[in-house]
Amino acid sequence: MNDKKEIRKLSVKILILLCLLIVVGVAICVLISVSEGAAPDIFEHLQAPLAETETVWIFLGMCVVLIIALMFFAVYTARLLIFLMVSKGKKKKKRVGSKKKSKAFAMLSKLDRKMKHKKKVAYDRFSLEEFCLGFRNYAASELKLYYNIEDIRRFVAGMGVSRIILLQGMSGTGKTSLAYAFGQFVSNDSVIVPVQPMWRERSDLVGYYNEFTKRFNETTLLRKLYEANYCDELYITVLDEVNISRIEYYFAEFLSLLEIPDPKQRYVDITTVTQKGDPKKLKEGKLLLPENMWFVGTANNDDSTFAISDKVYDRAMILNLDSRCEAFEAIKTKAVRASYTNWCELIENAKKNYSLSGAYEEKVKKLDQYLREHFRVSFGNRIMKQLREYVPVMIACGGTEEGAVDDIIAAKILRKLSQQAPAYLRHQLEPLNEFFDEIFGEESMEQCRDVLQQLEKSL
Repeated sequence: MNDKKEIRKLSVKILILLCLLIVVGVAICVLISVSEGAAPDIFEHLQAPLAETETVWIFLGMCVVLIIALMFFAVYTARLLIFLMVSKGKKKKKRVGSKKKSKAFAMLSKLDRKMKHKKKVAYDRFSLEEFCLGFRNYAASELKLYYNIEDIRRFVAGMGVSRIILLQGMSGTGKTSLAYAFGQFVSNDSVIVPVQPMWRERSDLVGYYNEFTKRFNETTLLRKLYEANYCDELYITVLDEVNISRIEYYFAEFLSLLEIPDPKQRYVDITTVTQKGDPKKLKEGKLLLPENMWFVGTANNDDSTFAISDKVYDRAMILNLDSRCEAFEAIKTKAVRASYTNWCELIENAKKNYSLSGAYEEKVKKLDQYLREHFRVSFGNRIMKQLREYVPVMIACGGTEEGAVDDIIAAKILRKLSQQAPAYLRHQLEPLNEFFDEIFGEESMEQCRDVLQQLEKSL
């Protein structure tokens, strides 16, 4: 841009000098004509009186002006030529350089440039209990979304156990809104991805390489995955109507990667076509699945959706939103800046300070044995691991140990009883209720009681 301005200035100066040269040249020609050819003998009249040599001095002055104008004209013309040559060289170099840079990933390359100038952010500090209360009050006061504190705690505690959260329940109970509100509360908007019925593979989520245009069709989810690799914030991806297509197909690679113990080895295949100048975070066409991203699926159970398999249920934390919370007066609360580093510290501190007690561990073992003997249903190592991780975080969020155990058993174990033969299940539900009374006590394990009651009604 500066070169263009300089070239314009030089061109204007040259044009002015050219006009001056023409004017002076014409004036000299006119003077010579008027003097009837006296110019060759001009130096013979230098000693003559002033009146006789007036024309000579005018002639000499014009010659000097002409010579000076020619000198400036030559200098400015030379500078203009140099600038034009340099400018042409820069353009050529730029064209050569642009050939080396990949244009396949426009959005990701733009993110690379943007992150070079990213400023440091001051993050807020809080406890998990404060976080849950603040989230509930923020959703109510700022977004007019109302949730029970128990559901807020279940959502937050679930995030401390798994990167996959399933929100189930009737339409209109605020499943998508809960995940959206969370993004607003932590000052990092949630990505809402409407799942399509025809989705079958990973490319439906992250995009694909177009051989015709030589560009990658980048999705919003891919951009957020890439951005999360740069940042220390909490990221939420909402798979809206997650079971309108088979999640076991289009989300299969993510399910497998999230099972790898070392998060640094979780690379998502993005493309097999690699070029020089590809985005920095892409390694041979693969992108690291960021630790600071959670996938929240909202599920409806009706004729238009597919059943979610045990493979997904076992890996995810499940939250049932079966009723809407009544509106309430909430304390006006501002959004927070939450960092993933601080989040990990909160989860680790919760595990250090709290744990599944021996008494409840024994109760769970007895229930596991009973269910295996009568229903051939078992907790399994994965569910036991989730239970031991969920209980400390739930207590740190302000919940109770019994409530945490109740959540896991109801969502992870008792739901499998619906797969039993109806005639057999009808005769076994009453003894199972009595066993719950014996092990956990009457009027306890509210979630489990609700599941058993729903099973009884469905028979």
